[in-house]
Amino acid sequence: MREISEALAARVRYLKSAAAADPQADHALSETVAAIITGVRERGDAALAVYTERFDGLSCEAFEVDARTRQTCVEGLDAVTRRDTEFAIAQVRRFAEAQRATLQPLEIETLPGVHLGHRILPLRTVGCYVPGGRYPLLSAPIMSLVPAVVAGCEEIVACLPPTAPESMVGICHLAGATRIFRIGGAQAIAAMAYGTETMPAVDKIMGPGNAFVNEAKRQVFGAVGIDALAGPSEIFTIADDTADPRVLAADMLAQAEHDPMARPGLATLSTTLAEATIAEVERQLESLSSAEVAGAAWQNRGEVVVCDDIDALVAFTDAMATEHLQIQMQDPDTMLARISHYGSAFLGPESSVVFSDKCCGTNHTLPTGQAARYTGGLWVGAYLKTVTHQRITADGVAQVAPSAIRQSRTERMEGHARAAAIRQYPEAVDTILSGGLADIVDDERGEA
Repeated sequence: MREISEALAARVRYLKSAAAADPQADHALSETVAAIITGVRERGDAALAVYTERFDGLSCEAFEVDARTRQTCVEGLDAVTRRDTEFAIAQVRRFAEAQRATLQPLEIETLPGVHLGHRILPLRTVGCYVPGGRYPLLSAPIMSLVPAVVAGCEEIVACLPPTAPESMVGICHLAGATRIFRIGGAQAIAAMAYGTETMPAVDKIMGPGNAFVNEAKRQVFGAVGIDALAGPSEIFTIADDTADPRVLAADMLAQAEHDPMARPGLATLSTTLAEATIAEVERQLESLSSAEVAGAAWQNRGEVVVCDDIDALVAFTDAMATEHLQIQMQDPDTMLARISHYGSAFLGPESSVVFSDKCCGTNHTLPTGQAARYTGGLWVGAYLKTVTHQRITADGVAQVAPSAIRQSRTERMEGHARAAAIRQYPEAVDTILSGGLADIVDDERGEA
């Protein structure tokens, strides 16, 4: 994490601070993941079998889930889970379709004879990692698979740990996976990136995972696209005296229970509110069934900050660039208009992160580790690519060729200059290609 500037630090006061991270742990993780990726790349399915037995304690003869098993897993969903799953799928699809509708092809004539445009095309093959983790996150496959369906991807691969419950396979099927594999961890990322005897190599890998999955995505990037590097969950709420400390504490603990390294935080102008919220977190932990995890996250990573004034609060919020930004203030819309860096914003006391986590329709796969400074979250556009085209007529050549020739010659790129010149001077192609370009452009009123 980046530190805040000295100027900003002088304008904020920490009532509770997070512990420093251990850099050595990252180095050991990187080496372990690199060995796994090499193994899968060199030995394919044989390596996957070894890693599945080593890390999951299971012997696996077939990694892909067949059609009959998929259907059985769907039929095995209890009625309430299936209804809630289909509700969430419908909401995520509705929002993704609305987003997709805003992305349109383009054709424009920028100068006489210079026609430029772009097309928006779906990626052909995408891989969606579905985490197993501490809890069976039934919404996770919905968030990564449904936008791929809306985008129109031809092949949508889902990978989930073999220890994940069968309900997760059923939800992957309902959400639109064309192929489902029981492979987890860094080995799943390697398999999707490079392909094996049974796993197709994909064009881009989506979805969050644990530290091993995240590191694997980082290492295979380039050979394959990735959506982002997702770390432990984060929430920062900015609040004024209109906020309820009970609600603030409940929202922070909701994200803290994801992972002992989750990052819950509060920033406010009110010392009274900050102190009351700290006390409320401690009180709620006493009855929370996930207190062992949530309490560790709060103890190690929780932050509560009191800012000197509204300008400092805005600056601190942008410096945090948090994954989830809750604004529980009297005028949340005005506050949001001043903030640039956040993964997803939740406006007003009723707008809890939990609704986005589960089923309201916006995607819950969001940038962490201050990556919100330069990217947003997973969305239908992540499964699309915008590709440009040009159509230049003779009239257009007259508009752009002289500048292109001059620039190319200034850069001493003679081949570029010739390629432009033979279109500007078609009657002199032979002369240009035999080394006479300089004489021609010198005759054009010193355009050389």
